[in-house]
Amino acid sequence: MIGIVDYGVGNLFSLRSSLDFLGLKSQVTGDPQVLRAADRIILPGVGAFGDAMEQLRRTGLVPLLEEESQKKPLLGICLGMQLLMEESCEYGIHKGLGFIPGRVASLEADLPDKALKIPHIGWNALHIVKDDPLLKDVREGEYMYYVHSFYATGCLESTLAVSDYGLPVTGAVRKGLVWGVQFHPEKSGEAGLRLLRAFGQLKGGI
Repeated sequence: MIGIVDYGVGNLFSLRSSLDFLGLKSQVTGDPQVLRAADRIILPGVGAFGDAMEQLRRTGLVPLLEEESQKKPLLGICLGMQLLMEESCEYGIHKGLGFIPGRVASLEADLPDKALKIPHIGWNALHIVKDDPLLKDVREGEYMYYVHSFYATGCLESTLAVSDYGLPVTGAVRKGLVWGVQFHPEKSGEAGLRLLRAFGQLKGGI
């Protein structure tokens, strides 16, 4: 069973629907016992980094995620991926979970081409830079759906894939049993479904 962390941030309907379509049993929950019993965990999220981290801390789930991420696959999606980083500069400096070395920076501030629209919304080709079980069924150049104004930087060692939007935008990362994707696989059509299916096949100890 996949435990989808419910900490009051984000619409989880499309993610749950995608997992149901794939035949992957999941439960949206903030219950520590359910998350401990899950085989895998997904950390979703939309909105501002600082608010999301505050909400997550209020649930008391941070120590649990620190512990469980050492035992079983954990996937952060969109803001959920950003929360995996050490810190973010979104509306001030905010400390993240620190599961993956790196920081979250402003895409608008770093873009050399100021004509590009922010937020970055829409389909973008995924360029795979490192083979990984999460991406085993995703083909080079397949399109994923992005919605974001901030992106992960300083995480080259953990980067699995990038997309070009005036600069290389970190698309997927991994360290140990922790994975993150900046795009929304649940909104990325068949390619996104294949990625979620691959996540559903991951096991602890990889």
